[in-house]
Amino acid sequence: MWALVRRQHGVVTRGQLLALGFDGDAIKNRLERGRLHRVWRGVYAVGRPALTPHGRWLAAVLCCGPEAALSHGSAAALGGIRPAPAGSVHVSVPPRVNHRRPGIVVHRRAAFEATTHDAIPVTTPVCTQMDLAAILSQESLEAAVNEADSLDLVNPEQLRAALDGIGPRPGLAALRRMLDRLTFVLTDSGLERLFLPLARAAGLSRPQTGVWVNGFKVDFYWPDLGLVVETDSLRYHRTPAKQARDRLRDQVHTAAGLTPLRFTHAQVRFERAHVTRTLVVVGGRLAARPP
Repeated sequence: MWALVRRQHGVVTRGQLLALGFDGDAIKNRLERGRLHRVWRGVYAVGRPALTPHGRWLAAVLCCGPEAALSHGSAAALGGIRPAPAGSVHVSVPPRVNHRRPGIVVHRRAAFEATTHDAIPVTTPVCTQMDLAAILSQESLEAAVNEADSLDLVNPEQLRAALDGIGPRPGLAALRRMLDRLTFVLTDSGLERLFLPLARAAGLSRPQTGVWVNGFKVDFYWPDLGLVVETDSLRYHRTPAKQARDRLRDQVHTAAGLTPLRFTHAQVRFERAHVTRTLVVVGGRLAARPP
């Protein structure tokens, strides 16, 4: 029993105790003597009533049956994507399962994908992100996607690819829209077609494009201003090697007396007002410098 309890974060079910040879009287005796503590019906904490978050999460899942899985905000907390929500534990179950327990929010669902993390049945990172997309603001959802990426649970490209094989579900459309912005990529010609009008609107002259400056090929360059604008194809998922290379580029340009600016492709496409305002401020400051 103790080996099982250690694997299960300090909790055990009545069914598991019976399978180990404990009868009803033995279980009752241990409850009366404080060696077992009822968490939910048929689920007990062993030795002490206080549970870790992992113990409480697993207890809730065990209470809801063998096909249950931790989900929504509770699943995100288990994976480290978001802080644990206050109050009830969220658990998903098939539609035919009928469980109602105080302290557990039961989601009856026709479809959800589950895995195991720290010995706790839990919805997959892809499924969890869809569940979050149905309840979070875009800003909070972007933060959750970014955190899952940084933890190597699932990156935006993998996430978007996985959604292609999933049918209609709450949160799916919102997550797809957000991922389109995170993974939006322009061709060189498309980038110029969208960016150059923003530069004109900011009062800047036509830049040189695709030229070599300080040993690096740059996207847009204004020699008279000493301004270099680079664009990134991905807003979140970029390898450490690419990040280090970009920092080196910016450092070399700065050391040479230039001003490097960096926008994402998604900003050029979807946040044009922000890009234009930034170019106005930076371009105006550079134009006002004494020769």
